[in-house]
Amino acid sequence: MSIPNTWGTPYGGHVAPPPPAKDLRPRRIWYVVAALLGLVLVGAGIAFGVLAVKDTVHLVDTARPFDSGEQRTFSFTQGKARSIYVSQSAPGHVDCRVPRALADSVTQPSGTFRVTLGARSWERVFEFIPKTTGDYPVLCTSDLPSAEFALGDKPQVRGMAVGMLAAVGCFLTAALAVPAICIVTAIRRGRHRRRLMAPPMPPVWGPPPMGPQI
Repeated sequence: MSIPNTWGTPYGGHVAPPPPAKDLRPRRIWYVVAALLGLVLVGAGIAFGVLAVKDTVHLVDTARPFDSGEQRTFSFTQGKARSIYVSQSAPGHVDCRVPRALADSVTQPSGTFRVTLGARSWERVFEFIPKTTGDYPVLCTSDLPSAEFALGDKPQVRGMAVGMLAAVGCFLTAALAVPAICIVTAIRRGRHRRRLMAPPMPPVWGPPPMGPQI
C-alpha cells in the first residue's frame, strides 16, 4: 500500500519518464557543429601542408639536371634570384661559374638547405641574382664524378615554416576543440535532463497566520 504524498510522486510510485531529447539544452546540433569544425580544420591543415610541400618540390628543376663538367644553357630573368643545387653521394668540393654578363659572381648561401625528391637529396650550394634577361650557360664541377647539378629557385624558408606551423596548428586545434565541444555539450545536456526529471520541491510551511484572538 503506497503512502500518499501531496508534494509530488507517491512513495513507491513510478519514476517520471525521461524528457524527450529535443527538449534538452544545449541542442544536439552542437555535435554537428563540432564535426563540421573538425572537418574544416583538418582540411585547412592538409591544404597548408600540401602548399608547403608543393613549394619545396618545385624548388629544384630536376627535369633538367646536368653532370659535373657539363655546360647547360638556361633562361634567366633579371632580378629573379636563382640557386644551384648538387646531388652527390658524399661531401665533395664543388665549383660553379656563370658568364659575367649574367652575374658578377655566384656566392655561397649563408645557411644550409637540403631537399629530398624521390631517391635523391639536393643541397643548395650557390646562389646569384641575374642582372639581365636571356639565355646563358652554367658550368659546374665536383670532386665526385657522379655528382649531378640542377638549377632552382631560392627557397623561401620562412614561408615554408609558416605553412607547416599553420598545418600543425590546425590539426592540434581540431584534436582539442572537437572533443571539448562534445564533452561540454554532453555534460550540460545531462545536467539539464536531471533538472527536468527532478521531483517538484515540497512547499515550505511557515507558522500559521496570526489572526484576531477571541
